[in-house]
Amino acid sequence: MNAAIPVPVPHSGSRTSLRSSAGLGWNGFGAELVSVAAGVHRIPALQHHRVGIHVGTPVKARCLCNERRHVRLQSPGDTDVIPAGLDGQWADESSCTIFSVWFADAFARRTLEQMELRGNRAEIRPQFQMRDPRFQHLAWALRAELEADDASDPLYAESLATAMIVRLLEEAPPREDKRSKRLAARTAARVVEFIEGNLDQRLTLEELAALADLSVPHFKVLFRETLGMPVHQYVVQRRVERARTLLLQGRLSASQVALETGFAHQSHLAHWVNRLLGVTPRELVRSGETHATAGAQRGPDCA
Repeated sequence: MNAAIPVPVPHSGSRTSLRSSAGLGWNGFGAELVSVAAGVHRIPALQHHRVGIHVGTPVKARCLCNERRHVRLQSPGDTDVIPAGLDGQWADESSCTIFSVWFADAFARRTLEQMELRGNRAEIRPQFQMRDPRFQHLAWALRAELEADDASDPLYAESLATAMIVRLLEEAPPREDKRSKRLAARTAARVVEFIEGNLDQRLTLEELAALADLSVPHFKVLFRETLGMPVHQYVVQRRVERARTLLLQGRLSASQVALETGFAHQSHLAHWVNRLLGVTPRELVRSGETHATAGAQRGPDCA
């Protein structure tokens, strides 16, 4: 199985957490980069769905899960999916590294319900050495968030987690109504107004989709078609624009501006200001002071 435990639970083998999402504000899901020692490992059934993506050099493993035995060579990108309620045992012939992701069952079910899938048509099932390029792309993006010195807004991680659950389904979701490919003008205005009024708060896809009376997957598609960019990108861009205005006004410190615009801390603000505007907050303030001084030296225009 070669999948590491994503949350602290009894475990019989030696494992070391290299990086954890604890403290990043991710709700209903999480991730951990784990170093797993060679030897036998046993994990109990959990109330979380677990996904383990192999990282690093290949390793030979023997696995027992759901009464199925597997002997294989795990290569980078090989993915094992262990649904909630299943226990497992595996043995690695050498040490390896696992990127482990977990989803609370309630989080997964909410996503499935929003896609209007029921019963056997949509359930997360055991899979071993799954190789789905699109799922890997999402997993590596989530790993980048986990390892970043300044992580993005939790809204971005939530978007990735939702998309990962969708990719785990064995059946494609029913097609959405193609008659409407954009948000209605009033709906878009309501969503944008809510975002503008709550830039200092933690925004979630669920509450934004509820404003539009849409499922999260459908809302994400229509928002992008309407606003020209993904939800998380729009929110970060608006936060940076608000921060730019406040910094140029000069009435608040950079740390206060960070709190007023929904960034986790001052360095988080600096990261995104530099990334989107190409300058640091300090350089931005200095440029504003330079323009103000130049204007004062010229004096008022004469008629």
